Amino acid sequence: MRPIILDVAGYQLTATEQEYLAHPLVAGVILFTRNFDNVVQLKELVQQIRFYAKQPILIGVDHEGGRVQRFHQDFTTLPACGDLLCKADSFEETLSLAKASAFVMASELIACDIDLSFAPVLDINGISDVIKERAFSDDKHQVIKIATAYTEGMKQAGMASTGKHFPGHGSVKADSHIALPVDSRPKDTIFSEDMLPFIGLINANKLDAIMPSHVVYSECDSLPCGFSDYWLQTVLKSQLGFKGAIISDDISMHGASFVGNHLSRAEGALKAGCDFILACNDAPAAMTILDGLSVATRDSVSLINRLAADKSKLVEPLIDNNLWKQSKQILEQFNAKI
Repeated sequence: MRPIILDVAGYQLTATEQEYLAHPLVAGVILFTRNFDNVVQLKELVQQIRFYAKQPILIGVDHEGGRVQRFHQDFTTLPACGDLLCKADSFEETLSLAKASAFVMASELIACDIDLSFAPVLDINGISDVIKERAFSDDKHQVIKIATAYTEGMKQAGMASTGKHFPGHGSVKADSHIALPVDSRPKDTIFSEDMLPFIGLINANKLDAIMPSHVVYSECDSLPCGFSDYWLQTVLKSQLGFKGAIISDDISMHGASFVGNHLSRAEGALKAGCDFILACNDAPAAMTILDGLSVATRDSVSLINRLAADKSKLVEPLIDNNLWKQSKQILEQFNAKI
């Protein structure tokens, strides 16, 4: 099993990074704004990553739009997901914008040989400081409809979808990057409200992967969701029948520190049911995980292949792709309006 998704420091790989990319536990790399100067440089970095990995590897990024868009120069400006609803003239326009935004986002990343944007956000916009306009709506039924259109745009471009942050991060104030949020609402409320978009898209077979939150739902379990056998095994896999990949949120976030050191966090997330572990922004800790992690044999190769971008969907350069040009125009007109 190859469960670990790491980050890299800059525009090019260091000698150390070239070495650890070939480690037998490494499944992928997540990119950040610090890894981007221009499209040519980005493509060269991706090419380096794939070369030194010496085996199939996933390359991902958080590229949702709004304040969570990692690459800008030579990339289309993507509106925040929440703006697709609150600033559109009609709900029909919102659905069209969602599909166009997802298609443009996915197409431009795949053209750079990047497999995944970890999207869509399925959280309901509530009181969360970190979610806010990253959510499509404060209405669970609208989230389902808009997210469905969004995943269809991703799939049309050849990109797998990752629903996050299961079972819902929108109803806690604290940011799990810097705190351990606790959602103390009744179990029935979480299941009938926040979890409904996940249920809807799972039932419609729209999600290839799910990213659990670093939130404790205290009326359900004492552990944050991403480390909880109850949430990942009993609820997500058994009750909801989800058969895709489970990708942890970054275990370097404060919301994961409740579990222990980085190695303990990686072991705990895998034991709970995660297939892939994001370990970012702390290179020494990531090396500790690679050196110390002992994992049971699981078939990560087929999951990597299922999540890899389908590059056959973009057989011609973007500049010649009519659907990309039409979708880009839709977004540019919307951006000019708002």
